[in-house]
Amino acid sequence: MSTPLLPHAAADLSTAHPNAAPSWRTTLRRVLHEPRVLFGAFVLCAIVFAAVAAPLIAPFHPDDQDLLNTLLPPAWMPGGMREHAFGTDSLGRDVLSLALYGTRIAVLVGGIAPLGTALVGGALALLAGWCGGKVDWFVLRVVEVWMSFPAVVLALVLVVALSPSETNVIIALIFVDWTRFCRVLRAEIVVIRRRDYVAAARIAGASPLGIVVRDVLPGVLPALITLMSLEVGIAIVAECSLSFIGLTGNAANPGWGGMISDGLANVFAAPWGLILPIACMVLTVVATTFLGEGLRRTTDSRLIERSETAS
Repeated sequence: MSTPLLPHAAADLSTAHPNAAPSWRTTLRRVLHEPRVLFGAFVLCAIVFAAVAAPLIAPFHPDDQDLLNTLLPPAWMPGGMREHAFGTDSLGRDVLSLALYGTRIAVLVGGIAPLGTALVGGALALLAGWCGGKVDWFVLRVVEVWMSFPAVVLALVLVVALSPSETNVIIALIFVDWTRFCRVLRAEIVVIRRRDYVAAARIAGASPLGIVVRDVLPGVLPALITLMSLEVGIAIVAECSLSFIGLTGNAANPGWGGMISDGLANVFAAPWGLILPIACMVLTVVATTFLGEGLRRTTDSRLIERSETAS
């Protein structure tokens, strides 16, 4: 006579599926040996440090103006001054100091906006993918209608309607970009919901919340990491675009986009004013892309299995 399978034992067996996540030690070891992760993490840590320590390491305050020394070239070029390592803008403000303080805006927007977007889009994706039926149909229709509006125009309208400020820029980015998270994560959840180990967990009597926490969330984590890393770069570029046209509401510290706008006004007389803000923006986006790609390669069980099979 066969021994009946206890619910908790069946639940444990149901999670021992081929796509189960490896132990945290194995994952951490794999992450620490991934060059993309190391490069992206190093650059982003340096950017966060610059943002936090900007008042300490910036040679000048961003409001300080030296009208006798406007549009100075960098210190290594003829006519440059050692006090202004990367030169000055049209108002005599130190370019390096502006870039360091602009890093604070980029870190603020690039850190909060992806979290809010992932929270809104992930919650709706879980609701649609797990419930299915009319709920799934309704959420998909809302996503399609929302995505029919041009993202840039919608962000501009929201920022102008809410009044230009850094906080409202973050709110606008969350309302514009949540659809990307919802569509991708919803597709992942639908696939995971049909897996055999999810059916086994249901038969064993596991609660829906337990299945979501133990099986669904770990399965969508690699896709979520990739989306959030991409969203960091998208949020920073969007903030720079809005700052470029003066919609951040901070004229004293315009951010990288505002620096680019000021530099374009004098691009023929002083083209070096564009180099530092553009370099900061590009480096940040590249670092977030590398970090996200590296984390996806080291946490996605399907990619790991393919690489091991190929080798």
